[in-house]
Amino acid sequence: MAQQTFAIEDYLEQCRKQVDAELDRSISAASASERLQAAMRYSVLGGGKRIRPALCLAAARAVAGSETAATLPACALELVHAYSLIHDDLPAMDDDDLRRGRPTTHIAFDEATAILAGDALQTLAFRLLSDAPSLSDNQRIAMIRTLADASGHSGMVGGQAIDLESVGRQLTVAQLETMHRHKTGALIEASVRLGALTNPEITRDRTEALARFASALGLAFQVQDDLLDIEGDTEVIGKRQGSDAAREKPTYPALLGLDGARQRLSDLLGQCHQALEDFGPEAGPLIAMADYVVARTH
Repeated sequence: MAQQTFAIEDYLEQCRKQVDAELDRSISAASASERLQAAMRYSVLGGGKRIRPALCLAAARAVAGSETAATLPACALELVHAYSLIHDDLPAMDDDDLRRGRPTTHIAFDEATAILAGDALQTLAFRLLSDAPSLSDNQRIAMIRTLADASGHSGMVGGQAIDLESVGRQLTVAQLETMHRHKTGALIEASVRLGALTNPEITRDRTEALARFASALGLAFQVQDDLLDIEGDTEVIGKRQGSDAAREKPTYPALLGLDGARQRLSDLLGQCHQALEDFGPEAGPLIAMADYVVARTH
């Protein structure tokens, strides 16, 4: 695919506004507890790059699907992501006190409210998918199954379990990548998959190409996260710099060194570009997002 200049920051801002407006409406629906609802809003609408929703919308564009139909799936992805961050930050997990430059949810509210907010956001995600009016029943079922697989024990939650089990242990690169393909990559892959599912006539070749792209991007995202944990600034990245090293968590720089991690990142970006080389200009946002992920500073 020919390289084109694409205003990725403008695109991400456009996606953020589109998704945040729908998230605001969804979370503002009647709730049994005002405090719980406040914690949900704090966790979801308190910043964030909206990478996963933007990937969903960009994938829909890349396959000539419907970006309008992709809006609720994009919101569902962000809700699952936000729930995972709340739970990851808990004292029983990573025990973080800073997220997106603000106190984590269990610090801003309390631990019990944070747990319940995460639970509520996860269930709301599947409610949005089940009600999405612009999708057929078959599309909704496929999306629910895709998101459930990506976020459950065979995906994101399973990856988090491996992560907790690996603290203080020496992993091989293959073991580290297995962990991250589940913990981080599964939801990123689901983001691309959900966008592609807005086109019910998508070909198998296109689906497989997008899967290769998303698989490489998921690992690239984590490699850059690991590098930022060493080289980033707390005020910029929005969480404690050096927190992974302090907890003796296995990372790419720890296994490969800084130069080796940067080379791995470059290789993964090349795989992203190669996967979409047969797509037309409609895939421009996806390529630009891959470039953005490896160059981001937070």
